[in-house]
Parts: sequence; C-alpha cells; structure tokens
Amino acid sequence: MKAQPIPSRLDPLLVRRIWGRLWLDPLYTANQELAEPVGEVWLTGEDCRFADGPYAGKPLGQAWQEMSGDWKGSRLKGADSFPLLAKFLFPDLALSIQVHPDDEYAARHEAEAGGLGKTEMWYAVAAEAGAEVLVGFNPGVDKKTVRRSIVDDTIESCLQRLPVTAGDTIYVPAGTAHAIGPGQIFCEIQEYSDLTYRLFDYHRTDAKGNRRELHVEKALDVIRFDVPGAGKTQPLVQNVGPIELSYLAACPYFATERWRFLEPIELASSEDHFDLLIFLAGRGEIVVGGDRREFQHGEAWFVPAKFPGFRLEPATDVTVLRAYVPDIDTLARSLLREGATRDQLSGFLFR
Repeated sequence: MKAQPIPSRLDPLLVRRIWGRLWLDPLYTANQELAEPVGEVWLTGEDCRFADGPYAGKPLGQAWQEMSGDWKGSRLKGADSFPLLAKFLFPDLALSIQVHPDDEYAARHEAEAGGLGKTEMWYAVAAEAGAEVLVGFNPGVDKKTVRRSIVDDTIESCLQRLPVTAGDTIYVPAGTAHAIGPGQIFCEIQEYSDLTYRLFDYHRTDAKGNRRELHVEKALDVIRFDVPGAGKTQPLVQNVGPIELSYLAACPYFATERWRFLEPIELASSEDHFDLLIFLAGRGEIVVGGDRREFQHGEAWFVPAKFPGFRLEPATDVTVLRAYVPDIDTLARSLLREGATRDQLSGFLFR
C-alpha cells in the first residue's frame, strides 16, 4: 500500500569520536555524562529510524528505497540513495586537519566507499569566546610547504584562521583543507559521504594507544590551494510574513535557509524536492489537518515533496534550518525576480 506523505520525525544517531564531548547540551539536555565522548549526532544517517509517520521504525536508507516520487520529489525520484547528510558536531578537542575529495576523484578512487565526494557547510549553533576554524591555506603555501609543515608540526600556521560566533555560516567545498576547533557546536549539511583524508591529527592516540591513520598522499592529490567561495558566507536576509528568512548557503548539492519566527506559519510542499527541517531552538506543534505533533530543538523532520501542506505553531521563539537539494539556476532566477542583486547572490550561492 502506498505510504501517504506526511511530515515525519527522524530519531538521531549518536556517533562516538575521539574529539567529542561527554555532554550534548543545550541541544540534548537529557544526554548528560555520556559514557564515551560523542562528537557527532547524525540526523539523516541511513541508519536513523523514523520515529513516526508511515515509515515509523524503519531506517531512512530502507525507507528511501520504498518512497514514491510524492515523498522524494519529481527531481529526486530516481535517486538511488539519500542525498543529504545532516549532523550536529560537538567538538571538545580540535578535529584533525583534513580535506575531502570531489566527486570525480571519489568516483575514480573510492568506489568501495560510495564514490561520492564531500562538499559541506557549517552553521554555528553556539560558539564560546575564542572559538575558531581553519579553512583554506594562506597565500603562497604549496604542496612542498605542506609536506614540511606536517613533519615539523607547523601545519596550523599554513591555514587561514577564522573566528566564529553563533550564527556564522562557513562553506567548505571539496578540496578545501580545514579543521574545526573546540568550544562551538555546528550543524553540518553536506553531500552524503564520509570520505575524509587526514593531514595531521595532533599525534593523538586511541584507548589502545594507536594513532589514527593519516592520508597525506591522497590529501595532497585533492587539495586545492585557491578554492572560490571557501570560508564565511554572507547570507541574504529577508522578512517573509512572520518569518525572518536567511539564505545561508546554496550550491548544486544543497541549499540551507534559517527561519526565525514566533507566530504560526503556513507552509506548502515543494513538489520537486523534499525538505529537511532541523530545529535549533524553541518548541511548538506541527499541524497537518487535524493531526498535531510536538517538535522541539535537536529534532530533524523529513517533509515530503508533495502533500496538502501544514502549519507550524510555535510555543516559544523558534529557529529552524531548512535544507534541500536545489536546482541552483532556478533558485538564483527566483531570488533575482524577488529583488536580490547578483552581488547579494555571490555572498552565499556557489556553482
């Protein structure tokens, strides 16, 4: 029997990382004093299960195979695998200095790992004073410099440092060397790929005394020393009825918006793509016809591409990220028709 489209919540999956935390507040206040450090909370992993709706209890990867075009959207109905990986990052230590391959390199060299590259963006949910990231190499750095800096532990000085405050968005295209420091929480939206090539890992060891593997040669193969768009974006902010809508980052793989609102809002489906709604702050109810279900911060909801529509009724101020797979040219044309300038688009839209 065909599953009727309805917004459905996904249960998160906690992922242990050597650089993670033993606490996950303010997003998950119930998870206090974890037994092992958790660095990532996957919101749309293929093993994340639906908490409600017609696919309740099924993992996303399996449900995606069963979904009709009404769920996936007209442009994505032929997609074999789920296209977006959304997660929260909770670093208590600096992550490794690393780089991700692009799709072409991954298809040639990483078929067994899925063959997809990794372009990503980070939205700073919270940031302590002094929080920073490393994104892209300084001018004049080349492969020879990178090799030498790995040996003498000076590679951090080769990368550009960006201070981070809550609300910042950072775009990291494939080929960009980068690292995330402690003292911040990010929501990451990316291609569905977990391919990471480590350049430097601060000589850390696991519980057995083993160092994590480095991938210096592969990393040097894929590094781009001048990556257009890498770094902080300049969001386009608009007021759409009761919503403060910010276009944070958009590229062929994903588009991410931030909505802030305190009054009820009516929403229609997108038809050509599904949406993800990732609640960062606040609580309230999702209303579909006579059906009411509560939402709160830390939750991710799958919104099907085609259904009659729904309403969000906030009980407090709400901040939510909307993520989807765009037609980047259609999105650009739509924003230009609405009055955005090309200079404004260049601040957050990357081709």
